[in-house]
Order: sequence, then C-alpha cells, then structure tokens
Amino acid sequence: MNSPLISYLQLFTPVPEEDKVLLTDAFEPRSFKEGEALFHGGAICREMFFICKGVLRILASNAKGAEVTHYFLSENTFCTILNSFNNKVLAEETIEAACGTEVLVITKARLLSLYKKIPYLQGLINQITQQKLLDKIQTRNAYLGQDALTRYRLFMMRQPDIALRVPLKDVASYLEITPQSLSRIRKKV
Repeated sequence: MNSPLISYLQLFTPVPEEDKVLLTDAFEPRSFKEGEALFHGGAICREMFFICKGVLRILASNAKGAEVTHYFLSENTFCTILNSFNNKVLAEETIEAACGTEVLVITKARLLSLYKKIPYLQGLINQITQQKLLDKIQTRNAYLGQDALTRYRLFMMRQPDIALRVPLKDVASYLEITPQSLSRIRKKV
C-alpha cells in the first residue's frame, strides 16, 4: 500500500494504516506527456498535485506573449498555484509536464475533507509547501545579478536532475536566455 506520497510523508511523521487508506483513496493517479498542461492559467486552480515521477514546470506568458518558465519541480514535491488554490483567485500561471510525468491529484474540496479526517495532515502539508517555497526563492535569488554563463553553471549544480530531463528551450526560458545563447554556453562548458 505504500505509494510515493505515503513514503514521502513518512519521512516527516509516522502514518497509521487507516490514514494510508484514506490518503490512497483521496488521491487520483494521472499521467501526462511532455508539454501537456495539468492546469491552464486564466482559471482558479482547484487541484494539488504530488509528483511521483517526472518534472513539472510552472510557466506564464510575458508582455510580449512569450512563455517564461518560472520554476521546475520534480519527484516528491507538491505542486499547485498556491495563491489561486488557497484564495480562489484567477491564476496567470500554467502547470505543464516538462517531460513524461506521473502525479497523484487531489481537489481542494477532497483535501479539506481529508484534513478533517487526518488532523495532522494540514500542518504537515503546509510545512512542506512553505519549505519548498523558501527553497524556490533561494534558488531563484541565486541567479539574480549573474551573467548567463554563471546562471547556467548554478543551474547545473543546483538542479542537474532537471537539466537532463527537460527540453533545452525550457531551460533557456528558465534562465532567461535565448536557446541560441544556451547552445553557445553549453559548448563552452
């Protein structure tokens, strides 16, 4: 009965058998192909995803209409558009599979119901998502003020697993450089 989600949660706290059953029943497994959207911006995000396998990217369109990758998320991570999910506001961002991805999905309504049945779960998920948000900010801040070559090197050091699995155009978008510049940088490195 151990799913990747339960194995992950057990890193933080013991999960009793009856809670494992509730969790397994509440989350729905889904698979997505590279480039397939899990959530389209312009709506309220009503689902939370737990990544079992693969990489998701959070992206939005800039003022010129070009896609900009905000962040990549890989295995053992919860993913949603947090402000939209929590506050029922429209999200500008889209969540897309950056490569073949398997996730467990739960709607906000089911998650709130689950919180009533498993009282420690809300605090645990909030703690995990807050830490991930801090990690995300720290990672993005490391790139600020750096030249393209340094940003690429930092990316390769901090997120090498992602670099090997996602299209180069998405990496270039994330690092705020053109695909052509990324190609030249990769030849140097």
